[in-house]
Amino acid sequence: KLWKLTMSQVRAAPAVLEFCDNSMLKDKMTEANATLDQVQKALTEYLNTKRMAFARFYFLSDDQLLDILSKVRNPAKVQPFISKVFENIASLEFGKNYQITGMRSSVGELVKFVDPIDPRDREVEDWLAEVRDSMKTAMRYRFKKAVMDYKDQERNDWISRGGHPGQCVLQGSQVLWTAEVEAAFDAEGAKGIAKYLKYLGEQLMNTVSLAREKLPNLTRKILGPLIVLDVHAKTVVETLVEEKCEKKTDFLWIRQMRYYMEHKNLTSDNQEEKHGQIMVEMTKARFPMCYEYIGNSGRLVITPLTDRCYMTLMTALQLHLGGAPAGPAGTGKTETVKDLAKACAKFCVVFNCSEGMDCKMTGKFFRGLAMAGAWACFDEFNRINIEVLSVVAQQVTSIWNAIRTSLETFSFED
Repeated sequence: KLWKLTMSQVRAAPAVLEFCDNSMLKDKMTEANATLDQVQKALTEYLNTKRMAFARFYFLSDDQLLDILSKVRNPAKVQPFISKVFENIASLEFGKNYQITGMRSSVGELVKFVDPIDPRDREVEDWLAEVRDSMKTAMRYRFKKAVMDYKDQERNDWISRGGHPGQCVLQGSQVLWTAEVEAAFDAEGAKGIAKYLKYLGEQLMNTVSLAREKLPNLTRKILGPLIVLDVHAKTVVETLVEEKCEKKTDFLWIRQMRYYMEHKNLTSDNQEEKHGQIMVEMTKARFPMCYEYIGNSGRLVITPLTDRCYMTLMTALQLHLGGAPAGPAGTGKTETVKDLAKACAKFCVVFNCSEGMDCKMTGKFFRGLAMAGAWACFDEFNRINIEVLSVVAQQVTSIWNAIRTSLETFSFED
């Protein structure tokens, strides 16, 4: 009101010096600024309560979050923002009465949820949290089904006609490859691995022949990254044969990224115990797969340097440390970190650093990482001002100390 009134008075008497020579105007403007600060503070506190309820909101700007909250009465209108809080969910599948029945990737792959979600008459942060949990439950169930179905089907049929999501085919094949290599070691040692290498060569050629057939678009998108992983798997086994490895405890084997399906209690109501848990191992590092929906996305060609980066980063994470890949621009440092996150089915947020970053901005981001359990990749980290870097070091240290001492809650200060 004050602004509109002042502008209308300026328009009526546009003489600047006469109009501004008014002590009342200055007092009113100062009072308006104080009121605006109070409104901004109250808005920030309100948005923080929403972020506390759904931690991935910390990775959105205030404007984006307000836009989402303004559409709370119509869940379908939140669709444009879904991709900002999930790794590769481009949209949600809505059924009758706004029931959320599944998730769709950026290439159009649909994965149904085990149970539908009803978002009506609920806060957006509550049903988005349920979408996150349903995503992980659905992927855990689909992974188990894909691994179990492999035993009853030819591999090419399992890939093209099994109806499994692309992510389950890619990482399910890694689970099966790990089991087959270790079974070959246990059966005949070096001779068993030599026989398995011949089998892998035939399997790879069968997969390549499948790629020459007429296939649906989604199946063809699976084959590209699958062949990349198969070629790497064959290269690893070739190395094991050349070095005459005899046991599955040899370093040349344990330095590879390996996937193990662990079953606990098939009759339990707990999803992890019922559907099993895939564990990702590399050297002494061991992490549970996080079941973030990655979708039918491409994978990096794995070179010896990529392997060393993975091994270093995984070992650092096992020791509750971070990693800082360094090298010339355009060599794939960020993509390597993102691909490692895909390998572990982990939500990874890439943050482009700039000179304008302050400790409040980084504090908000780190708070979101700690609450969401996500990974972060800080691109162009060297651009941050040295004064801000000292505060960032304290923030990171406080999070690492909490992880090392296995705290469920800790006090985090900006």
